[in-house]
Amino acid sequence: MSLRAAGLPAIHRIALILVSLLCATWAIAQDLADIKARGTLRHLGVPYANFVTGAGDGFDVEIAQLFARHLGVRYEYVETDWDNVIPDLIGHEVAFSPTPQTSGSRPIRGDIVATGLTVLPARAKLIDYSQPTFPSAVWLIARAQFEVAPIKPSGDVGQDIAATKAKLAAGSTFVRHNVCIDPRLYGLEGKGYRLIEFAYSPNVADIVPFLLQGKSDMTLLDFPDILLTLDKWPGKIKIIGPISEEQKMASGFRKSSPALRDAFNEFLAQIKQDGTYMKLVRKYYPTAPRFMPVFFADAADRP
Repeated sequence: MSLRAAGLPAIHRIALILVSLLCATWAIAQDLADIKARGTLRHLGVPYANFVTGAGDGFDVEIAQLFARHLGVRYEYVETDWDNVIPDLIGHEVAFSPTPQTSGSRPIRGDIVATGLTVLPARAKLIDYSQPTFPSAVWLIARAQFEVAPIKPSGDVGQDIAATKAKLAAGSTFVRHNVCIDPRLYGLEGKGYRLIEFAYSPNVADIVPFLLQGKSDMTLLDFPDILLTLDKWPGKIKIIGPISEEQKMASGFRKSSPALRDAFNEFLAQIKQDGTYMKLVRKYYPTAPRFMPVFFADAADRP
């Protein structure tokens, strides 16, 4: 039914048209100048591995808050989940199979994704990444009592990955598609392994409790979450070996927000030089520099 057919007065029809045009313009205008004019930076986050704790802080939360202050705007946290974090950023529905593609439209809920977001080729077709903010890698872990032995490191990461993959034949393994523990990223599908899609919770951070309940024998897990898991459940899990080479995490931006991304990269370089970045690393991941020293080598580490 048209607006005229609906019997609305002309002035109401004009008002509705103006609102529609304003919304369309707002959906497009989302780069640095528009965010400064709005006066708010909206941070999309998923509670995960101390990047976003869910309690108002976290490694990426504090970086985003400092970035908002650097821009001279207010900070606003917008919680989302792994299935919606990219659609909430770009304003389109997203499908990753068989290739990344978008469809339709939906509200843009945020301006920056900062939540331990792994840099993946499929995601890079949809969003732009900042310079790396944290190191990562995907490893295989198991319940401590499960009868599979950790690999013996060879000094060659390729050999270690092959040896770890061979361990998958020993039991069932949690995986999750379209995130960093997607088995397709590491050539694990179609090999006869017992891969279980983790569907008990929308939050990948819940995967270890279900592992400990015996819902699976092993799971893929990324480096930051493993650091926290070792502290939270001492003696209850064991690391079997690497599934991937070293990966990177970064903040995500719309492809239509290059100025915002560039401003973030300049800000990130600044806090790495003045010691702020390493203070946050020491606060949330105190053992990370010991495991991944090369990544942190160029960041000033001051008391």
